[in-house]
Amino acid sequence: MSHRFRPTCLALALGLLLGAPALHAAEPAPAPAAAASGKAPLPLDDLRTFAEVMDRIKAAYVEPVSDKTLLENAIKGMLSNLDPHSAYLEPEAFAELQESTSGEFGGLGIEVGMEDGFVKVVSPIDDTPASKAGIQPGDLIVKIDGQPTKGLSMMEAVDKMRGKAGSKIELTLVRDGGRPFDLTLTRAVIKVRSVKSQMLEDGYGYLRISQFQVNTGEEVGKALTKLRQDNGNKKLRGLVMDLRNNPGGVLQAAVEVTDHFLKSGLIVYTEGRLANSELRFNADPADASEGVPLVVLINGGSASASEIVAGALQDHKRAVLMGTDSFGKGSVQTVLPLNNDRALKLTTALYFTPNGRSIQAQGIIPDIEVARAKLTREQDSEGIKEADLQGHLGNGNGGADRPSKAAQAARTERPQDDDYQLSQALNLLKGLSVTRGN
Repeated sequence: MSHRFRPTCLALALGLLLGAPALHAAEPAPAPAAAASGKAPLPLDDLRTFAEVMDRIKAAYVEPVSDKTLLENAIKGMLSNLDPHSAYLEPEAFAELQESTSGEFGGLGIEVGMEDGFVKVVSPIDDTPASKAGIQPGDLIVKIDGQPTKGLSMMEAVDKMRGKAGSKIELTLVRDGGRPFDLTLTRAVIKVRSVKSQMLEDGYGYLRISQFQVNTGEEVGKALTKLRQDNGNKKLRGLVMDLRNNPGGVLQAAVEVTDHFLKSGLIVYTEGRLANSELRFNADPADASEGVPLVVLINGGSASASEIVAGALQDHKRAVLMGTDSFGKGSVQTVLPLNNDRALKLTTALYFTPNGRSIQAQGIIPDIEVARAKLTREQDSEGIKEADLQGHLGNGNGGADRPSKAAQAARTERPQDDDYQLSQALNLLKGLSVTRGN
């Protein structure tokens, strides 16, 4: 597959994640040919109107306004009225965007967008101040340090939420139409590790991808190798890939991750007006996952690049998707550098799953819907068994003792013990293993 073109797949507007990067810098893309647009140059009368409006503002506005300020605001207005993901990047924002691909940045660790003039949380990023404070996908940020966000641009809101590590910030949130409540958070330098893995039980692995950075595909390959080693260098009996609350990231990384699980076929294709925006990505023959039975967890915070991975694996029937409907961002953004340390982040293409599905504003529907719920061990009535008693007799047929599940859980806490969706995914993999005779 081609790795030269790197458009960005962000989850809701830039990496304007209060410090998190879902947007990643792309290589400069050529502007569409004038003939391709099929539109005549801007009429002279319209340009005169624009110039007249500027003159009237400069002459009559209550405070002096420079030409630069008016032009910058006009450019921002042009971009903000296209779609929620296009934006004009001033030098500071452009520099932060370019740095974000490293996975280290300052802030709170939230991926955000705009809804009805308010800042909306797409998803908190793992192990950041936002996730530790309990901020959830869908929360509306209505005030920042007491100042209403209504009427602010997303860049202005993000700038207010950025700050020196160790400084505090108060956010006023509204959740599910309820009453506003305040949270005080401490800003931090966010170091995001995009891939984590561990064994859930003998033969069953867990792969968590929190976002798609430039090196995520490589890290997933390493994680699959490590899981095999942890399983005694034997093929896994099942694997859970967790894409919940993953806001997206680099398109190429999504392609590389998907390629680890497919031997052939189309992964994703894009369509747009730029000469290099119509792309097709196909899987290489190698399958790093060894065809292991796979369950992919998604939810409303799974966006953009996450939906590319989930959609491709679903179309190829390579995985069972479990959870709730995904976010529904089916567009691709490209960063177009300008000649003054500024850039345009512009929606340049739509992407489609291998079967030709566009998930824009619809999302990926899981094969098995499982709402999130918290497991409580107090409801476990299994209790103590004979094998748990000190001095118990051995099995007469020479079989090994089997302590109760409660006793086993007391020795080792496992992620599936408190995560209903994950526990259901593991149960499904066990069922598949039984029926397939593995």
